[in-house]
Amino acid sequence: MKRFDLRSLTVPVIAAPMAGGPSTPALVAAATNAGGLGIIAGGLLIAEALASTFETTAALTSGPFGVNLFVPQPSVCTQRELAEYARTLEPEAQRYGVELGAVQYNDKQWSAQLAMALDVRPDLLSFTFGVPSAEECSQLHGAGISTLATVTTPSEAAMAEAHGVDAIVVQGPSAGGHRSTFNPAHQPPSELLPALLHAVRARVDMPVVAAGGIATAEDVADSLASGAIATQVGTALLLADEAGTHPAHRAALQDEGFTETVVTRSFTGRYARGLRNRFIDDHDSAAPLGFPEVAHITGPLQTAAAHRGDPHGMALWAGTAFRQARAASVAEIMHALL
Repeated sequence: MKRFDLRSLTVPVIAAPMAGGPSTPALVAAATNAGGLGIIAGGLLIAEALASTFETTAALTSGPFGVNLFVPQPSVCTQRELAEYARTLEPEAQRYGVELGAVQYNDKQWSAQLAMALDVRPDLLSFTFGVPSAEECSQLHGAGISTLATVTTPSEAAMAEAHGVDAIVVQGPSAGGHRSTFNPAHQPPSELLPALLHAVRARVDMPVVAAGGIATAEDVADSLASGAIATQVGTALLLADEAGTHPAHRAALQDEGFTETVVTRSFTGRYARGLRNRFIDDHDSAAPLGFPEVAHITGPLQTAAAHRGDPHGMALWAGTAFRQARAASVAEIMHALL
């Protein structure tokens, strides 16, 4: 069965799946309708919600689009570490008048999401934090679904190739949001995107997509000249008309008071890049590596901060090139990238 090939894109730009709100069905569809590719951010959605989002998106475009899932990884934190971190966050709970979130486990979500994908059959299924097994890749391919894994090192790329993934996103350190390291206990690598692209292409023989800090037409051209078949952008679309970015997040991206991004584990227990704010300064040093447990704990805090419009109590995911983001339609932003 012939599967979707990223090299068939008219516009070599993929809209990164941004969980938590920015990647709306309208944004996903707009990226596809502009000649690129949109990807639904499905990592945090239960299967039923993911299927509904798929249907809504499909009604907005007749072109190809994908779905992104988080590959489950074993926890690397202890209950004691989580309890200690929760104690340090009690003043935040008092500040916002809420209770800290309870840690929840759903060990069936992954299998349910895969079953959903096999049912609705997106053109492409992309993966963050790891790769599916060779058997799962084979099953997806048998259903006509292309596979795309995000990697941060040549060794991760080799694993993706060994498992039979069709293509890989090579994610550099300038990317906003979570780094897609396979081992959640490892410090994310700092090798810059051009060098990382070169190293990965020397290690594996498969199509690669460049990601992380892609914000201008020059960035896109440089990545394509380095052998990438396409680029993936996220931060560049945070201010898009179709994005579901929270108003406080939108304002912070344009606020001269926010001057830098940092990599933090304080919000989710996994390394992720966002605008530096009070919460990060106060809590990053105490945060354990524990995803998604830490995200569950901080969830009510972030929701309350967002309701107040307080950017210093919520994760403001953004890459290093956030100053390049501009308010416009997805089509206009993608056109400018060419």
